[in-house]
Amino acid sequence: MQPTTAALNLAERFRVTVLAKGALNEGSTAWAQGGIAAVLEPGDTFDSHIEDTMIAGAGLNDRATVEFVVERAPAAIERLQKLGVPFAQENDILHLTREGGHSHRRIVHVADATGWAVQEALQRAAEAHPNITLVPDQVAIDLATSRHEERYSGAGHVWGVYALDRRTGRVEAHVARATILATGGAGRTYLFSTAPRGATGDGIAMAWRAGARVSNMEFMQFHPTCLYHLEVKNFLITEAVRGEGGRLINPSTGKRFMSEYDAARMELAPRDVVARAIDAEIKRYGLDYVHLDISHQPPALAAHGLRDEEVLDLQMV
Repeated sequence: MQPTTAALNLAERFRVTVLAKGALNEGSTAWAQGGIAAVLEPGDTFDSHIEDTMIAGAGLNDRATVEFVVERAPAAIERLQKLGVPFAQENDILHLTREGGHSHRRIVHVADATGWAVQEALQRAAEAHPNITLVPDQVAIDLATSRHEERYSGAGHVWGVYALDRRTGRVEAHVARATILATGGAGRTYLFSTAPRGATGDGIAMAWRAGARVSNMEFMQFHPTCLYHLEVKNFLITEAVRGEGGRLINPSTGKRFMSEYDAARMELAPRDVVARAIDAEIKRYGLDYVHLDISHQPPALAAHGLRDEEVLDLQMV
C-alpha cells in the first residue's frame, strides 16, 4: 500500500487524491503473507540486519537506502500497531518468525495474512482522513507532461496523469502539483506469476515515456513457492514455511536438494537463490514440481502463523 502510506504522510499538509487501477484493495500488499522484518529480538542489531540485507542483494544494494530502511523499521512497526494492525503476540510480546536470508528472528506477522491486515488498517486511516480522496477503477494511461502541451517547451515537467475511468469508459486528466507513481512491478508480464493481475509494469512504462531513467530491470523477483495443482487455483505459500523448518524435496529422489545450491543456508537462502534452485532441479530431472515438506514439525506450529493447508507435505513449483 505504498500509495496509501504516501498519502497519509502528505495529507497533513496537502490535499491528496489516490487513483487505484481496480478496487482499492487489489494491490500486491494483500498478497504478502509472511510479515515485515525489523530488529526486535534481544541480541539482534541493525548492523546484523544491514549485513544480511547486503548479502541477500549480492552487494548491489544501495547501502544508504538499506541503512535508512532497517534503522526505521521498528518505528514503522509501532506506527502500524497504532493504526490497528493486530500483529501476533506471545506473552504480550510480538511473536517473531524467521525467513530466508535472515540470521535472526525478525518477522512480525498477522498469522499468514500480514499484507491483508496492513492494507485494511492503512485503507481505514486513509478513508477517514479529510484531505485524502480514494478513487477506484482508474487505469493510468500516461503522465501529463510538457510534451502534451500544444507548444512543447521541452521542460520535462509532470503536472498530473491521464487515466481511463473503467466505470464510464472516458479518459480524464487529473492535474496535480506533484505526482507519485506507486504502481508495483511487472510480474504479470510472465505467463506464470504469483503477482496480482494488475502488476503489468504500467508505471515503469509511463515513467520511461516521461523521460525518467529506468534501471535494474533485470531484477525481476519470483516468489519461490506456491501450490502446484492442475485442478484448483494455485496460491502463494508463505516463506514462513521454510523459516520454520520446511524442507525442499526432489520427488524423484526423495532427497533434499538445497545442499547442492547453498549448503550453508539451505532452505533459508534468499528468495532468488531458492527460486533458481527449484527451477534448476525441475529442469535437471524433468519434473513438474518439487515438494515442500514440513510434516516433521509439530502440529502446534500452525498456531504461529501457518494455515492448515500449509502444514502439509505440499507439491510446490
